[in-house]
Amino acid sequence: MNKLLLSLLLTSLSLHSLAQTNARDSVMINKIFDEALVNGKGYQWLEMLTKNIGARLSGSPGADRAVAWCDSLCRSIVPDGVTLQPVTVPYWVRGAKEEVMLLEKGQQPVTLAACALGGSVATPAEGLLAPVVMVHSFEELEKLGEANIKGKIVFYTYEMDQRFINTFGAYADAVGYRWRGPSEAARFGAVASITRSIAINVDDFPHTGSMRYIDSLPKIPCAAISTKAAELLEQRLQENKQFKINMKLNCQTLADKPSHNVIAEIKGNEFPDQIIVIGGHLDAWDNGEGAHDDGAGIMHTVEVLRLFKAIGYQPKRTIRVVSFMNEENGLRGGKAYAQLSEKLEEKHIAAIESDEGGFTPIGFGIDANSSQFNKIKTWQPLLEKFGLWHFTEGGGGADISPLKPQGVPLMNLAVDSQRYFEYHHTANDTFDKVHKRELHLGTAAMAAMVYLISEYGL
Repeated sequence: MNKLLLSLLLTSLSLHSLAQTNARDSVMINKIFDEALVNGKGYQWLEMLTKNIGARLSGSPGADRAVAWCDSLCRSIVPDGVTLQPVTVPYWVRGAKEEVMLLEKGQQPVTLAACALGGSVATPAEGLLAPVVMVHSFEELEKLGEANIKGKIVFYTYEMDQRFINTFGAYADAVGYRWRGPSEAARFGAVASITRSIAINVDDFPHTGSMRYIDSLPKIPCAAISTKAAELLEQRLQENKQFKINMKLNCQTLADKPSHNVIAEIKGNEFPDQIIVIGGHLDAWDNGEGAHDDGAGIMHTVEVLRLFKAIGYQPKRTIRVVSFMNEENGLRGGKAYAQLSEKLEEKHIAAIESDEGGFTPIGFGIDANSSQFNKIKTWQPLLEKFGLWHFTEGGGGADISPLKPQGVPLMNLAVDSQRYFEYHHTANDTFDKVHKRELHLGTAAMAAMVYLISEYGL
């Protein structure tokens, strides 16, 4: 047999083997989606988490109940594969409902829908009364300087940029005014700060979220007002109305408390020391039910274990699900997990997070080297029929980000993001805002990617 015929034969055999592999994978991925869409439990579990427990900010009794519930759920799926990892978490308490009032001489007081930012200090018990200065950027704040800011409340009116198709890009662009805004205002003598909610739409649901004080500057009370309230306040200021704001916040930071990450896994039958970790965060802000953020992510990942059990799939590599504690205001769970992993010298071959809500999945964001990225891209044809077309460089998640220095490839489940910032960090983030089929499609998408990595590594 000449070399040309031998080469053609080997190529033919290789293509035949590849076709058989693709056919087997296609059958398995179909099984995954069928099981998720016909018999999925995530929506039922999400109702339990949101309605029976609800708000579960780190350190709170709700967070403790969520850990116990998640532990019990995971043990019902993998009885011998669950551990609780101790984590010490911050404990911030909102207290009585906030009051932010616009007081104009000769007019009735106007209540502005508001919520304290996570980590804020309280106002004096009787409230804080001061005039308002509006700024559109940190550059404008600096130009106004102490002469125009001292003794006033700074109002940041920066809007999410509607031009971003992926609304997470708009969020990243705007969130600095929530995160840095209070201390930057304090730098010039402000007595408090108010931020336009980081939201894509105009409504009366204020969005909370973390902020960070700079220790060398005064800690001033800070709140977000709804986008509707922000537009009203901006209009009054543009009309040069003479008024003051009375702000009353009742929050406080208490001593750190013990909590846990909930860890559940199925050991791999060929490469048990190679770990694929997937997860979401169990904690959620105290003003809603944490349905999209991030109850959906918990369901997307815990349900993967049940799916594999139901279809009889035994992974080659270890599948580990981590329900992280304290993503919202400290990232203590993610940091503790990475620290323990490094100490134990564990080998994580991939980490995937779901923290974009329970909307229709479109694919994955991928933070990996070029070889790993290209390997994942070869699986795209298997997944496109299920609506998973988005495979882009750049991805991950807050909880898994501490694994990056260990060289772990990071990924995130990407979803249609257009509605997420209607609910994010608000009282409107409730169970009824999650669509059952969309949630279960997300679970199947996560399971399909985990299956492929388990079979072929990265």
